[in-house]
Parts: sequence; C-alpha cells; structure tokens
Amino acid sequence: MTQLALVIDLNVCVGCHACVTSCKEWNTSGAAGPLADLSPYGANPSGTFFNRVQTYEVGEFPHTETVHFPKSCLHCEEPPCVPVCPTGASYKRKEDGIVLVDYGKCIGCKYCSWACPYGAREIDEERKVMTKCTLCVDRIYDTSLPEAERKPACVMACPTNARLFGDVHDPDSVVSQAIRENGGYQLMPEWGTQPANHYLPRRKTRLRIHEDELLRADNPLKIEGRQPRPALSEPSLDDVTSW
Repeated sequence: MTQLALVIDLNVCVGCHACVTSCKEWNTSGAAGPLADLSPYGANPSGTFFNRVQTYEVGEFPHTETVHFPKSCLHCEEPPCVPVCPTGASYKRKEDGIVLVDYGKCIGCKYCSWACPYGAREIDEERKVMTKCTLCVDRIYDTSLPEAERKPACVMACPTNARLFGDVHDPDSVVSQAIRENGGYQLMPEWGTQPANHYLPRRKTRLRIHEDELLRADNPLKIEGRQPRPALSEPSLDDVTSW
C-alpha cells in the first residue's frame, strides 16, 4: 500500500521559513483555503498555518547549537485524529495514505486536535473548521504541472533541499533510501501512531572554542566617550552630497 510522506533533514534546515510561506501561499489560494490571517500587522497576530518551524537552542554555554525543527501533520498510519471525529470529517485515504479533512462535515469541535499528540491541527477561526497539512494533494496529482513539480509546495520552495517527498513503503524511493542510509526516525513513536513523516538526525560537529574567545573585547575602532556635536556653521550632509 502506498504511503506518501515527507522526510525532513534537520542537518541542513536553516530555519528560513520558505516552507511556511510557500505552504501558506499555495493552500490559501488552493483547494484547502482560504486560510485565516487575523490582525497580521497588529500587536497580537494570529492565523492558520499547515506548517511551522520551531527553533530551539540546545546545549550549555559555550557549547550551544541552534536547531530548526519544521513540523506539520505527520500523516500517521494509525492516525488518532480519525476515530475520534464524530462526523467522519477526518479520514485517511486508502490509495496514498494522506490524512485529510472534509470541511463540509467538520463542525469545529476540536476533538481531532485534542487527540493529535503532535499539535498538528489548527482551527480556522473564520470558517470554524479544523485544518491541517494535505501534502498539497491538489498539486501532486495535477497533470497540468510538469512531473518534476508535482510535489508539495514546501518541498519545491526549500532552498537547501531539506525536504524530500515520496512513498515510504517503496524501498527504492528517495525517501526510503534517505531514511535507511541516514538513520531516519519517527517523531514520538511511543504513541503508536506510526507517523509516516520521518526526520533525518543532525550530525554532530565538534566545536572548538578557545578561552580567550569567551572574553568580550571592545572594538578597537570604537572611540570611547561622548562625541562633540558639529558646529552650526559647519556644512550639513545635504550641503556636501549630490542626491
């Protein structure tokens, strides 16, 4: 049975959020949208996103690292969000394993979001329906696109090729090979949900820091003290510059 999924390489993800913005753009104008953006330029902006990048600092000073961790629906092979849905709005497709939401049946009760251990579901506050990653199902089967572009928007946008897409049940697929060769792992497998999406672990690189590098040194070009103000009789920037 086919199981389409993403494989994310944490070793090369730079946290640029290209996957986030491309996902938002494609799905807002596609079959899944419109996705709400509430007060995007206000003091408390909020909105609906299928994909988010969480950034963490790990380790202890001075041996610290920044880890960028993209996360979206993992399209579990045993999705806990499906059986709890009282209307059958949440379902898993047999032909490709993608977990979707039928907005016509969804009543916004949030049971699926409570059941999801990964926090991958969000409610669209304007439409009052639960939303999630669709693996760009309206894109990957679009025959009007060149075959090389029939991939999720986030995969196409990633500048470092940190995101791979394919059938994890096919041992010869690019995703299966990446998992097998790089020690790919599932997120929180102890929940028994069998996430289809996998992550490739970060490779440890030893960081050498000398003691003198931990001491803050002043910029030798910086002139200490308060600088005198120019006299009013001196020419201004407008007087000496040709705009």
